[in-house]
Amino acid sequence: MTFPEYPKSSYLFDGIMANLVPESMAESIQQFLTIENLYLSATREIATKLENLNNEFKYCSKRNPIHNIETRVKTPLSIAQKLQKRNLDLSVESARKNLTDIAGVRVICSYIDDIYRISDMLLSQNDIRLIETKDYIKEPKPNGYRSLHHIITVPVFLSTGVEIVNVELQIRTIAMDCWASLEHELAYKLADMKTEAISDELKICADQIVDVDNRMQNLFNNILSD
Repeated sequence: MTFPEYPKSSYLFDGIMANLVPESMAESIQQFLTIENLYLSATREIATKLENLNNEFKYCSKRNPIHNIETRVKTPLSIAQKLQKRNLDLSVESARKNLTDIAGVRVICSYIDDIYRISDMLLSQNDIRLIETKDYIKEPKPNGYRSLHHIITVPVFLSTGVEIVNVELQIRTIAMDCWASLEHELAYKLADMKTEAISDELKICADQIVDVDNRMQNLFNNILSD
C-alpha cells in the first residue's frame, strides 16, 4: 500500500502513528493536518481583531496599548501526547472536544490597565464567546506567575461552512511576560535541581516586577492627568 507524500515535518506525527494501523495512518495524518489549519485560522481571526483595536487606539488616542501579539498552534504530536496523558481517544474529534488550548494567542500590553481594556473590548464583540476566565493578575499563582487567561470561541468561515473554534487567550504586560519567559527557561534547564531557595528567589523577582508594573502605571496615569 502506498501513502501520499507529506512534508519533512511529518516526524511530528510519530506519536500518532505508533497507535494506528497502516490502513488508517494516511487518513489520520490528513485529519490532523486539517485541524491544524483550522486552529491556525482561528488564531489569525483573533490576531486580526486585536490588531484592529490597536490601530484604532493609534489614530484615536495616539498610542498603542498592545506591544506585541504572538500566536501558536500545538503540533499534532503535542496534541497526541496530551490526549494520551489524559487517557483520551487519539482522534481529531477527541482533541476538539477535550482540549481548549490547541490554539493560543498571547497579547503583550504596555500597562496593567491596558490588559483589562483590551480584554473588555475583545469580549464585547458579538462573535466572541467567553468560556472561562482565570485572572492570575488579581490572584497570582504560588510561584508568582501573573497573566489574564481566557478561553474563548471564534467562528472560522470555511468553504464547507462555519466552525466554532476554541482559543486560549493570554494577556499580560511586558514585565509579566519577561518574568514568565525567564522562569520557563530556568525551570526547563534546572528540571529536578530546582530548590526551595530558587523558587523563593523567583517569587521575589515576580513581586518586584509587579511593583515596577504598578509604578509605571501610576506614572502613566499622572502624565495623563496633567
